[in-house]
Amino acid sequence: MSVVLQRIYEEDSKLGGYRVLIDGIWPRGISKEDAGLDEWAKTLAPSSSLRKWFNHDKEKFEEFRSSYKQELQNGDHQEDLQRLKEKSDGERVVLLYGTKEKEYNHAVVMKEILESKK
Repeated sequence: MSVVLQRIYEEDSKLGGYRVLIDGIWPRGISKEDAGLDEWAKTLAPSSSLRKWFNHDKEKFEEFRSSYKQELQNGDHQEDLQRLKEKSDGERVVLLYGTKEKEYNHAVVMKEILESKK
């Protein structure tokens, strides 16, 4: 089906599909009830050290993309990635994230990964 990106704070209307928060930290000001998640996949978020180093600096994005993909290649993440890929094969998957940065973030990279495996 499709993989869609959506900032959790800017939801005018909820898109249909399997809703997955892929941040390692719960977004401030959003209750778990209001989030309406099917899953919080915090294991698929970038490591704290990589996230802090990157700090959504577009100059570092290509290096971040490469480093994040390497982190996800670790065997600990393969099962979670495979499950999400299988979900995206059968239904829309909405990748939710908290950052204000829409172009240079880990959700963009995750979408690329999920779509490249189809």
